[in-house]
Amino acid sequence: MTTSFDKFRSGKRQPVRLSEDELIQTGNLGGERDFPLVIRPRAEGLNLVSWAASNRDFIEQALLKNGAILFRGFPLASVEAFEEVLRSLYGSALDYTERSSPRSQVSGKVYTSTDYPPEHPIFLHNEQSYNLVFPLRIAFFCLTAAETGGETPIADCRRVFQKIDPAIRRAFQEKGYLYARNFGHGLGLSWQEAFRTEDEGTVEQYCRDHEIDFEWKGQGRLCTRQRRSVGGRHPRSGDFSWFNHLTFFHVTTLAPDLRDSMRSNYAEEDLPNNTYYGDGTPIETDVLDELRAIYEAETVSFLWERGDLLLLDNMLVAHGRSSFTGARKVVVGMAEPFAWKDVEKGA
Repeated sequence: MTTSFDKFRSGKRQPVRLSEDELIQTGNLGGERDFPLVIRPRAEGLNLVSWAASNRDFIEQALLKNGAILFRGFPLASVEAFEEVLRSLYGSALDYTERSSPRSQVSGKVYTSTDYPPEHPIFLHNEQSYNLVFPLRIAFFCLTAAETGGETPIADCRRVFQKIDPAIRRAFQEKGYLYARNFGHGLGLSWQEAFRTEDEGTVEQYCRDHEIDFEWKGQGRLCTRQRRSVGGRHPRSGDFSWFNHLTFFHVTTLAPDLRDSMRSNYAEEDLPNNTYYGDGTPIETDVLDELRAIYEAETVSFLWERGDLLLLDNMLVAHGRSSFTGARKVVVGMAEPFAWKDVEKGA
């Protein structure tokens, strides 16, 4: 005899008569906030692929409200299963374009979350917010938890926005911010890796198409500048979110030893990455200190467990990475492209 629960176990997408309360339980990680929302199966063997496919509306509404969902305790053990969950929800994953972080392709359009050295933490940011088209959804899947550390800290960018001094918000909303990159110094990604081509003409056309100013400086060196907004209203929730890379890419956000090394080895205009106000003027130190403090105050972290899947609304929630020791394998997939031109900027 086949029960409704057996249909989920088999992976077949068929209607069920069991209520959601009988299939899953929702809660938190024990903190004061329901962030991230944690969804666990009530019975062993519940197939996340089938359940997600049958409950897209429930997941999307929960994601709009909470910004982050941690699926924990499901029998999810492979990259292929992770890809299936993404396909069941969003059809297909996205390519990683206009790269700023070293990543390795794992399978299809699933990548390592980052190949950045484990001893260095990665500050919070919204994935590809500097691209004219960015993913609305980003998901992380833990295959191997680190021996120590290795968390993926997250922060609700709606709360970040509300805490920023109104005068600072206005200045950035009026001017935007400028993201400056210098390729070819032997540090960070090369322009060939970032743009995934060996052809200078292809890079130039990409820059023209994506509102990026560029300048070749000889000996394979490339300088790019792109002006971007600091946030906007979410297209579905209507919430205003602080959605950008301006704090992440500023040289002062680096760990002190890296920051001092950068400044001693490179002139300001030659730094591999840096940010400014949209008119090119420097961002004040106290402004950057305030932004970092707000992100840190809003940060929530948890230790990964094998099989965990963390789904984020990329526009509502920023993410980072803690330093770690030991083996760690957390992969990432992105979905649902959305264009900056369709984002309402006024707050």
